[in-house]
Amino acid sequence: MNQEKDFSPLTPNIVRALNDKLYEKRKVAALEIEKLVREFVAQNNSTQIRHVIHILASEFALSQHPHSRKGGLIGLAACSIALGKDSGLYLKELIEPVLTCFNDSDSRLRYYACEALYNIVKVARGAVLPHFNLLFDGLSKLAADPDPNVKSGSELLDRLLKDIVTESNTFDLVSFVPLLRERIYSNNQYARQFIISWIHVLESVPDIHLLDYLPEILDGLFQILGDNSKEIRRTCEVVLGEFLKEIKKTPSSVKFAEMANILVIHCQVADETKLTNDLIQLTAMTWMREFIQLAGRVVLPYSSGILTAVLPCLSYDDRKKNTKEAAGACNHSLMKLVTPEDDEDTEEERSGVTGSPSAGEGPPRTEGDSGDMLNASQESVGLSSISFFTPASSDRPQVTLDLDGIVQVLDRHLHDSSTGMMTRIAVLKWLYHLYIKTPRKMFCHTDSLFPILLKTLSDESDEVILKDLEVLAEIASSPAGQTDQASSCDITDNKLVLKVPEGPKAGQQPAAGSKAADSSPSTPSMNSYFYKFMINLLKRFSLERKLLENRGAFIIRQLCLLLHAENIFHSMADILLKEEDLKFASTMVQTLNTILLTSAELFQLRNQLKDLHTQESCALFWCLYRSWCHNPVATVSLCFLTQNYKHAYDLIQKFGNLEVTVDFLMEVDKLVQLIESPIFTYLRLQLLDVENNPYLIKALYGLLMLLPQSQAFQLLSHRLKCVPNPELMRTVDESKYMESKKQAPSKRSSHTQVDYSELLQHFDRVQSKHLEVRHQRSARASDHHDRKLM
Repeated sequence: MNQEKDFSPLTPNIVRALNDKLYEKRKVAALEIEKLVREFVAQNNSTQIRHVIHILASEFALSQHPHSRKGGLIGLAACSIALGKDSGLYLKELIEPVLTCFNDSDSRLRYYACEALYNIVKVARGAVLPHFNLLFDGLSKLAADPDPNVKSGSELLDRLLKDIVTESNTFDLVSFVPLLRERIYSNNQYARQFIISWIHVLESVPDIHLLDYLPEILDGLFQILGDNSKEIRRTCEVVLGEFLKEIKKTPSSVKFAEMANILVIHCQVADETKLTNDLIQLTAMTWMREFIQLAGRVVLPYSSGILTAVLPCLSYDDRKKNTKEAAGACNHSLMKLVTPEDDEDTEEERSGVTGSPSAGEGPPRTEGDSGDMLNASQESVGLSSISFFTPASSDRPQVTLDLDGIVQVLDRHLHDSSTGMMTRIAVLKWLYHLYIKTPRKMFCHTDSLFPILLKTLSDESDEVILKDLEVLAEIASSPAGQTDQASSCDITDNKLVLKVPEGPKAGQQPAAGSKAADSSPSTPSMNSYFYKFMINLLKRFSLERKLLENRGAFIIRQLCLLLHAENIFHSMADILLKEEDLKFASTMVQTLNTILLTSAELFQLRNQLKDLHTQESCALFWCLYRSWCHNPVATVSLCFLTQNYKHAYDLIQKFGNLEVTVDFLMEVDKLVQLIESPIFTYLRLQLLDVENNPYLIKALYGLLMLLPQSQAFQLLSHRLKCVPNPELMRTVDESKYMESKKQAPSKRSSHTQVDYSELLQHFDRVQSKHLEVRHQRSARASDHHDRKLM
């Protein structure tokens, strides 16, 4: 330093001592400076005071020489001590050069800078608050200082500053938050500790309303929650817990909407291998649960994003039990927010602003068409693999349900083969809930959802299939699904929808090609999607024979519980009547027949068919019989069920012209077992009345003659031996039998008579088709064998 330069009013001795390498000499100089400044204060000579501070700052604290800088720092501290309460007038000049020294490469000098600033702040107290951002910025850098002495000094200064802020009621939070938002994303462990400690302090001060600015720092807090330091994580948990308590106390002043997407981001785990991510996810999910409960319908515009985060968590195992439970609570609370009022058009929709299609007005908007949703794969700050959604519209005056976004999320989870079972169940529960609460709007999405709902019937879980069937049943029965457009054509193969025919009227056969209603006359509740469902379900059974074998009976039985059993059998029988794959038709009829005869769910339908005492039951029998002809044994069992014993006998007489295969005999064997079951108790009791039921006995003997010497043969033979008065089992004259039947009181009214000769002709035609197909199949197999030999 130039010793000849004029440093007045500092004396040469003071200047020389300030530049000395020994601390004691610099301390003596500082005492002289303190004495000098006190004199200027007494004289009220602010010009000289500023001159002294300027010399100490520019010529010493900012000098190139390290000892001079040390002298300048202690000199500035001495000035502050001398100024006392008046130091607030000169704080800018005092603080800035000291803060510059925080960046010095010499750790000792950084320590002296901390010491000097400590003394300056200690004297000025609340007067330093206008300069708080500068002080905070400098301290945040020293918090990560590698030198332990510097770090220790900065901690002392930090505690002093916190005490001042806590005592003050003039803290400028507005100007501080931008700096806090910037520094909160530091990855340095010590800087994070510094930041979180300050947030903890500010949050605890009653006059500082940091909750108002929580949306600005919430994302950063969740970042800090993932720190490797257990202490930092614990402190951050405490801070977030305090914020959540305050939110619960004053929910009306909380900006829920601004924080919803932040929680959505952190509810999704980007890297499941990091244990800290589990803590982040659990905390975010807990917050989300509270937000939904406290904010209510305010969060509905964010529902698609919330579901994206929540649904995968429902399939977690016990290792993440708490997260799973929190996610379940979120899911349940969010579902409760959807009400029938969400099915009503908003003002914008009524005026045509949104362009959302109404029922039957075209396909729903796809993800690419939606202008107010972000793609599910959009990246966000710090997490590139999470899903992030914006609200459907942030400037709408009323809260609207983001139905398009929800359906996209649900559809995506159903399509994803990696989706867990509990998640799939939750998705289907959501779809069912939406069809119940918002049926009109949901039917805009039905055509796009229908294929994946049908595919879900092949799921491995029975519970998933049950929920899937509930959704499909609701689609098929909801009045909102009854549209002319939906009823005009089938969704597969561009074929017209097959109509369920009306039953024959009194003494009348159904005319070929006659137009009929979509459902049975006795159950008009099904909509136009019902028949689509039946057609596509049978098509799926045809393409996936394992599904039919393993789950076919289960699916049909559940549908009979969810929908009207008569409609199920009526429609399937009509569709199978036109089935081109005769082998599948026979197998399907066999399955339906077994369900009809054995399932408890079909008890009412069996009773309806047992007597054929109404026009509706007669029409149902007519419809079933025509399809049941694909399977001769099933046709006979249907006649047994409906007590058409003479017709059953006539059919069995025709079995001699059929190709008797092992499969055929196995079906006869199963029929014998069924005759011994509780279903046919009434039939066995009718064997006691030999005179009035000769054709029942003859039909059973016909079955006996078809069977080889097997267990079923022995079973049926033993049953027939129990028939009383075998001498009465004579062949009666046909005319006398029919006359006696006419004279006997009949349970069936005259208007339900069926032309059984026409049914026999139909049976012959169907069996001729089956025989022709078998011959063609045999011929093709023979040709193929001959070509291989050549």
